[in-house]
Amino acid sequence: MGDLTRSSCDFVSLATQGARGLHPYQPGKPSDELERELGISNIVKLASNENPLGPSPIALEEIRNELSQLTRYPDGNGFKLKEALASRLKVQSSQLTLGNGSNDILDLIARAYAELGREVVFSQYAFAVYPIATQAVNATAVVTPALNWGHDLSAMLSAITDRTSLIFIANPNNPTGTVLSKAEVVEFLSQVPESVIVVLDEAYIEYSTDPDFPNGVSLLSDFPNLIVTRTFSKAWGLASLRVGYAISNEEIADVLNRVRHPFNVNSLALAAALGSLRDEDYLKKSITTNEHGMKQLTDAFDRLDYEYIPSKGNFVCFDTKGSGMEVYEAMLQQGVIVRPVANYGMPNHLRVSIGLPEENARFIEVLESLSHG
Repeated sequence: MGDLTRSSCDFVSLATQGARGLHPYQPGKPSDELERELGISNIVKLASNENPLGPSPIALEEIRNELSQLTRYPDGNGFKLKEALASRLKVQSSQLTLGNGSNDILDLIARAYAELGREVVFSQYAFAVYPIATQAVNATAVVTPALNWGHDLSAMLSAITDRTSLIFIANPNNPTGTVLSKAEVVEFLSQVPESVIVVLDEAYIEYSTDPDFPNGVSLLSDFPNLIVTRTFSKAWGLASLRVGYAISNEEIADVLNRVRHPFNVNSLALAAALGSLRDEDYLKKSITTNEHGMKQLTDAFDRLDYEYIPSKGNFVCFDTKGSGMEVYEAMLQQGVIVRPVANYGMPNHLRVSIGLPEENARFIEVLESLSHG
C-alpha cells in the first residue's frame, strides 16, 4: 500500500483564516515525558499550577460510586452539581453554565459573542487561551499594554470601540499573579457599555483571601453584561477531570448553553466536583498549603536575590537574570519542571507552581545550585 498520509491537497489552506494562524496550546511538560527523554526519576513537576495535595477523599469516593454507571451518558444538564453550586454561590441554577474545564467555558463565550468583524480586548501577559479563542472565531484581538505586569483598566477602556463585543480579564492573572481590587473592577465595569460582555476569569479566586479582593458573583446583579468563570482544577484539585463553570445572568447562560456541546462534562467529573464541594476541610488545607508554599518560595527568591512578581495565585513568576529557557532546560536536567513564559513575551521569566514543602525545597535547591554554578 502507498503512503496514506500523502496528498496533493493542502489541508491547512482549506481551514478557516483563524485556524490557519493558530499554534497548538503548549501545556507544561508531563513528568513521564521528561523521564522518557532523560531517563531520570524522582521528578518534581511545578509547571501547571496544579494542586499538590491530590484530590479530596470525598471526591474519590464519589468517583468510585459512579464507576458502575460508565455505560450511561452523564446528566447533560449537570442538575445536582448546578444545584450545589447555586446554593453555595447564592444564585439560581439557571445562571450557571458547566464546561469541560473553564477553558471550555472561555471558548463557549467566544463562539457565542465574537466573530469576524468583532473585536475582543484583553491584556498583555494575560492567559494564553484568550487569543486562541478569539482567533479561532476570526475575531480581532486588541491587546492592551500591561501595567506593572497586570491589567491596565484605563487602557482597556480606551480600547473599546463600536466593534468591541468581548473583554477578558483574569483576576488573579495568569501567568503573572497580579490582582485588581474590588474598587478598580467596579469602576471599570461601570464605564463599560452594557452591549460589551466582560468576562472576569476567577480560576484562582480561592487563593485570594484578601477582603479587598472582588468576588465577581457579588457584582452580577449590578452589571448584567458580566460573566464570571471559575474552575475545579486549582484549589479543588480536579485538574485531570476538567470541570469549570460560568455564572452570569439567565439570558447569557441561555445563550452559552445553546452553543455548549451535549454531555461536555463527564459523569466522573460531575460526581467528583459534587463531592469536593462537601469537603471544606480540603479547601482550607489547599489554601493553607499554598500560603505556606508561597512564603517558602518568595523567601528563597529574596535570599537568592531573584526579582519576582507578587502573586495571589498558586504560582509565582520570577526573573531568572538571563534566559528563562536556559534556566528551564538546566532545571529539567536535574528533574525539576517549571514553566517557561517566553510565549507570553516574558523571555527572562519562569513561572513556578506552589508544591508540597519538599517539592518547593527541591526547586530552591536546584535554583541555588544554578545560581552558584
